[in-house]
Order: sequence, then C-alpha cells, then structure tokens
Amino acid sequence: MPERPPVAGASLEVLEFRLAQERYALEIRWVQEVCPLKELTPLPCTPPFVLGIVNVRGRILPVLDVKKFFDLPEQGLTDLHRIILVRGNDLELGLLADVIVGVRSLPVDCLQPALPTLTGIRSDYLKGVTAERLVVLDLAHILADPKIIVHEEVEA
Repeated sequence: MPERPPVAGASLEVLEFRLAQERYALEIRWVQEVCPLKELTPLPCTPPFVLGIVNVRGRILPVLDVKKFFDLPEQGLTDLHRIILVRGNDLELGLLADVIVGVRSLPVDCLQPALPTLTGIRSDYLKGVTAERLVVLDLAHILADPKIIVHEEVEA
C-alpha cells in the first residue's frame, strides 16, 4: 500500500536514540518496548549484523546491530546498550541502540531527503533527516529487506 502524502501540520511520534555518536529515530508505532541488553546468546552461521538472540519474558527474539547493517563505526558492547523491540511486517526483533534519548514529536514537514554524504545508509532506509541532523529511519523498508531474514538449512 503506498504511503499517503503528509498532511500539513502533521507530526511523527518518534523514539530518538544514538548510534556511533549520531542521532537516529524510529516511528513510535513500530516500537513495542525498550529493554536493557542482557544475556545475549550469539548465533553461529548468521550475518555479522545479527548479534544473537535474547529471551524477553519467554519470547526468543533476534537482535540486529544496526551499526553493522549500515556499516557504521562500532565501539563494542557495554551495559549501557539498550534493545529497542520492534514489530512489523510479521517480524518481531530487537535493534541495538547505544543510548536511548527519548520520545518526541517531529513535524512531518521538517524532514528533508538525506544527502548521500551525511550517512552511509541507503536512502530507501530513511524517511528523512531534520535540520538538526536527526536521521529518521524507515522501519517498514528495513523490515522488508530480504537481507534480515536468515534462511539456514540444517542437513540431517
């Protein structure tokens, strides 16, 4: 279904977070919850951006490192990292964030197309960038990317 054009004066509710010293945001409609990074179990035979799996109240969820997915600089894991649990396109997964900044409202008309030099992220993963360099990710396109689905057949 094509996206509707923005309505004048419309706003987006976003969760702002930091990755590699840059500011990012996701639309809050995709976010289920934010939780600390605990008991991450690495998974063999997965792409480098799949950090592993976590158990969140009985649900086993994959955790993706957005920095590796977008080829951003890494700094290693700390106790300060958070997992943003998101759901959409029949997927539920966690996205690793360095720091959660908070929830805010952005006027839709403040989003501009990203300059290719601003980030290494492909423009189809972005909703846009604000004048203050807040990068708003398009989670629908990220979750629809076939690269995030790991199909590993195990031979008997």
